[in-house]
Amino acid sequence: MRKVLCGLVIAALVAPGFVQAADKPKVDREAQFKKMDKNSDGKLSLEEFTGKRDAEMAKEQFAKLDKDKDGSLTLEEFKAAPMKKK
Repeated sequence: MRKVLCGLVIAALVAPGFVQAADKPKVDREAQFKKMDKNSDGKLSLEEFTGKRDAEMAKEQFAKLDKDKDGSLTLEEFKAAPMKKK
């Protein structure tokens, strides 16, 4: 009986952590990309990527993400970007 009670207590303490992780909505990177792609050409220019962010920081991020150095980001390049932890 004691083992069962201990198991239930542990499960009650651990379960909320699993529920919180499952409740976090996944970011739809493709939807983000499409929203940022103002001219709908399937690529993000530096101007589209910068948006309302700090221009200098966005320029650095853009350069890192633009793997083929063609001056625009494809959806694949955009999706490869690491997500910010909140």
